[in-house]
Amino acid sequence: SGKLFEFFGPLFRSKQIIEKNIKRAIPQINLKEMNDIKKSMWNNYGRTLSEYMFFKYFRHDKLKSNINLVGEEILKKIKNEKTPVIFVSGHFSNFELMAMQIEKSGINLAAVYRPLNNIFLNVLMERIRKKYICKNQIKKGTGGVRQLLKLYKQGYSIALMIDQRVSEGIRSKFFDKYAYTTTIPAQFVKKFKCKVVPIYIERVNDINFNIKIEKPIEFLNDSSTEKITRDLNIWLESMILKNPSKWIWSHNRWK
Repeated sequence: SGKLFEFFGPLFRSKQIIEKNIKRAIPQINLKEMNDIKKSMWNNYGRTLSEYMFFKYFRHDKLKSNINLVGEEILKKIKNEKTPVIFVSGHFSNFELMAMQIEKSGINLAAVYRPLNNIFLNVLMERIRKKYICKNQIKKGTGGVRQLLKLYKQGYSIALMIDQRVSEGIRSKFFDKYAYTTTIPAQFVKKFKCKVVPIYIERVNDINFNIKIEKPIEFLNDSSTEKITRDLNIWLESMILKNPSKWIWSHNRWK
């Protein structure tokens, strides 16, 4: 599947958008590095798509040895304290495994998702996500925020990707250019003074994954929505630059 996407992927998504995005984040990049990142990104796309058929095995620990979890003690503490947090990440490697791992740890979780453009494929994807990844799937948007508030007050932590372009967000610097960015983490921090927990996943040797739960971030009480959002974008930038081939570059993030 990875090899197929290396060949067919560039035929369906704009080569110009991908290269423009990479150059914005890594201005000094050379042609070989650019091509290596693109090839690896498409390979990961294909692998991730095929891995949806194996989520039940990940969920029920039949593929437990394929996941190395770093920071498990942080998840245990969040579970034991029973104080909900906001988990944030981006579309790295097989990003679906992160929410699955959090929920498997015993934490009550609600995950924000963006429906696929293909309504027929989206029905199948939602079914897989609710059954094997996180049973509380919340559609992004104003209605979704209301659901998140209700679940948060019931003790549910929230997991969301902060690298998607959202029209209801604010313009925040992302690789030195303003991009519409979600303010959901900032809204919850300001309203509930909750902690934000960054989480990162990296594909290793094709079929294995390292998932790292980072130390919770406690923002100052007087932190503005703009500052919280920008600080999280800075974290996201550092994770992307850590291994650029693990992030999805095909979205028109700065549109």
